[in-house]
Amino acid sequence: MRIYLHRTFVVPALFLTVLCLGASLPARAGEAQITFRKVFEGSMPEFVEIRIGETSGATFDIRQLSEDPDPKSFDIGPAVRAKIFELADALHDFNGVQLDVRKRIANLGRKTFRYERDGEAHEVTFNYTIDPAAEQLSQIFEGLTRQQWDLVFLQRQMRFDRLGVNDALLQFETDLKGRILPEPERFLPTLDQLANDPHFLDIARERARALAARIRSSMNQ
Repeated sequence: MRIYLHRTFVVPALFLTVLCLGASLPARAGEAQITFRKVFEGSMPEFVEIRIGETSGATFDIRQLSEDPDPKSFDIGPAVRAKIFELADALHDFNGVQLDVRKRIANLGRKTFRYERDGEAHEVTFNYTIDPAAEQLSQIFEGLTRQQWDLVFLQRQMRFDRLGVNDALLQFETDLKGRILPEPERFLPTLDQLANDPHFLDIARERARALAARIRSSMNQ
């Protein structure tokens, strides 16, 4: 499996070795799951799928369509998890809703929301929507995708390419400033490790320290 940035920046597949072992999201009796899937043929990536359990568990799978499925688990906080299910509830758990704008619009990728609980399943697919709840839900999932990408890329650079660490930090800083990452505090352990490790360049350590301070400051506001 390879993972690609949403923009044109592409990173070698080698960094995936730092990820945890892939596993499908375990279903608990009575617990709902929400899946976000995006298929955009000819782009990089062509396929994104994120699955979130109602009370626990989360996986992501980002790849080209020609590649085999390879979901990886990741952490998500209770506030973001609850917001996802709150927005799904506002969309009637995707049961009978119409989200696609009925106008000729360029192909922006085929996106699907799916709700599952105890054998019950509802889903809706769209290219572009102006529904506020659907737009917000899409932004959360796109942000989670980007967040996990940035974190894994930084960890990969720290392990395999110390001279490239500053570039990874700059990419993360751009996304942090853009406010597209739902939980930037997930980066704190990695940033602290980098800031305190004399094996890395001073410029990278200083940037890591500054980014960690910015995240902590925003958490205290």
